[in-house]
Amino acid sequence: MPRYEFKEGSSSKFWEITLSSNTFTTRWGRIGTNGQEKTQTFDTSAEAKKEYEKLVREKEKKGYELVGDGEGGDEGDGESGEAASNPELEAAILANPDDADAYLVYGDWLQSQGDPRGELIALQAAALKATGDEAANLKKQISKFLKSHKDALLGELADAEDEEELKVEWHLGFIRSARVGQKDYDSERDVPELVKELIAHPSAKFLRELTLGMASFDGENSYDDVVASLTAALSEQGGSKTLQSLFIGDFEYPDDTEISWTYVNDISPLYKLLPNLRSLRLRGGAVELGKVDLPELREFTVETGGLPLSAVKSIAAAKWPKLEKLEVWFGSDNYGAEGGVDDIQPILDGKGLPNLKSLGLCNSEFTDELCKVLPKAKVLPQLERLDLSRGTMSDEGARILAESAAAFAHLKALDLTENTLTDEGERLVAKLCPSVSAGNQREYDEDYRYAAVGE
Repeated sequence: MPRYEFKEGSSSKFWEITLSSNTFTTRWGRIGTNGQEKTQTFDTSAEAKKEYEKLVREKEKKGYELVGDGEGGDEGDGESGEAASNPELEAAILANPDDADAYLVYGDWLQSQGDPRGELIALQAAALKATGDEAANLKKQISKFLKSHKDALLGELADAEDEEELKVEWHLGFIRSARVGQKDYDSERDVPELVKELIAHPSAKFLRELTLGMASFDGENSYDDVVASLTAALSEQGGSKTLQSLFIGDFEYPDDTEISWTYVNDISPLYKLLPNLRSLRLRGGAVELGKVDLPELREFTVETGGLPLSAVKSIAAAKWPKLEKLEVWFGSDNYGAEGGVDDIQPILDGKGLPNLKSLGLCNSEFTDELCKVLPKAKVLPQLERLDLSRGTMSDEGARILAESAAAFAHLKALDLTENTLTDEGERLVAKLCPSVSAGNQREYDEDYRYAAVGE
């Protein structure tokens, strides 16, 4: 039984709590006495654990300190989600995460160890090959299996899934993708701790995609602690060879929070831990990228209301030779946006971007200046898609593009939505390439133009 004590002035008190399935027992009183005892029962183990964690946090906030495990007590419901481990078979999967046969071999071994992931691998492997009624029946079997073995497969993560603050997708017996984040304003979930638990969990050892939602609805939504926790958890495992997609900032603005009230901050410690990362998406303000070296990255997106100059320069100097899509939202100087055309010249020159096919220079207050240099930009001929949406393009910018129409004719798509074009401006750009999106324009004001997304 975990024991907490509070000693201050004339106060000398203890508090103990034991959690078991859907009940917990508390004992409290003055140190040196037996105190009082109370047992509470809940409808589910998830409700009991939630209240248990709430009470512990309340005591810690009041100054109670953990001094020992006390006598006896069995915390938890006995289903830890621990898995058998075979490093040799796991190495075969890590070497080729798309090899279903490697999973099947591992699954046979897991079944011999009584690990439910083994049977789940077999069911999901069969479902990948099945069609028609067989596929439908296997889908039902898998759903039933996941439900009946939830505690064994997820352990302590099951509570977070019940409360919809952890969403997972299973593939060949393991979690393929996961989303972590507080659900609403009533949430008390410790997102950094949940991320740490997820990364360390045996069911997530082959995780391919990770999405981070709201870190906190209470006050500023900062990812500092979440990134630190993710970095620490990955470091303990020597990095991840399987994680290919990372999205930090999966929230709705302005419904959940304003985009500039969210702080991504420094994510550079993650780079060396994710050598096979292929997609990186960031949403929020105060973005710091440091020295970017992501040799396998194919897609990079940063959505912000104000991109600082240091981040602009990091993007311009990044090493990502396999990058195919680059989308940058610059934002408004009222919300910290810095830099301009000169600062992104390496991108316009295609420096270090031999495979770039889609370029987004979005949400900018210098869109007209971009229009002046894009027709002769060295990167333009290799592009298939160009996105200049959410910016401040005026009819003058549209006229410049129209005068160099031949330079854009090879594009498959050009996005100019949410700029400040009039009907005349839209007409000028309408036929620059086979697919031009130029609707949903904002009102033009010569004295006051601003990026579509700021706050």
